[in-house]
Amino acid sequence: MEETSYIRRNLARVCSELAACATRAGYPVPTLVAVTKSASDEEVLALAACGVSDMAENRVQCFSARQALLASHGFSPRLHLIGSLQTNKVKYLMADVALIQSVDSLRLAAEIERQAARAGRQVDILVEVNSGREEAKGGLLPEEVLPFCRTLGVGDYPHLCLRGLMTMAPALPEEEAYRPYFKKTRELLLAAKAEGLLHGEPILSMGMSDSYRVAAEEGATMVRVGRHLFTKDE
Repeated sequence: MEETSYIRRNLARVCSELAACATRAGYPVPTLVAVTKSASDEEVLALAACGVSDMAENRVQCFSARQALLASHGFSPRLHLIGSLQTNKVKYLMADVALIQSVDSLRLAAEIERQAARAGRQVDILVEVNSGREEAKGGLLPEEVLPFCRTLGVGDYPHLCLRGLMTMAPALPEEEAYRPYFKKTRELLLAAKAEGLLHGEPILSMGMSDSYRVAAEEGATMVRVGRHLFTKDE
C-alpha cells in the first residue's frame, strides 16, 4: 500500500495559500479542484479521504475510471472535465459530470445539448478562453468569447447551463507573469455577467500549480491544482 501522508500536508499548504491570497485581495476563497491525471489510485483515494469535494480529469477515459474507483470506495466528489473534449466522447460523461470546463465550439455545445436532452438533465459548462492566443491550445480568443456566449443564450441550448469562463494561460517562468491573462479573463466574465449571459453564481476557473496564488488574487472562483498536491518532496 502506497504511503500517502504527504497528500494531507500538500493539501493543507495549498488551501492555506489560497485563503491568504484571496483574503488579501478581497475575494472569496476559491474552490480547489484537484487535477488527478498524474495521480495513482491510492493518491486519489487519499485525497478523497481528506474531504476534497471537487476533482478533475483531462480525458474522458480517465474520467470514467476515476469515477468508478471513487464510487467503489464510497466517495462521490463533484467531477469536472477540463481537457479538450471530442464530440464522440460526450455521451460517456452524461451520467457523472458536474462541470465541463472546456467548451470552445458550437459543434461541441450542440453535442452536449443533444446528449443532455437524451439523458434528461441540464449540464453546467464553462467557455474556455485562449487568453494567451496560443495556436496549439484550444479555447476561444478573447474577442470571440462574448459573441459565443450570446449565441449559447438564444434558446437552442436549453439543456446547457453556462456558468462562466475557464482559461489556461501560457506556461510562464514567473508566477507574476500570469496576472495579465487572469485580469483579462476576469474582465470578460464581468462583461458576460453584466449582459445576463450566465446562470447562477458566476464561475471563473483559472490558475494551476504554477499560478494558483496569482489566480486567487485576481478573483478566481476555482483553481485547478495537480502537481503541487501529489509531489512527495514539496
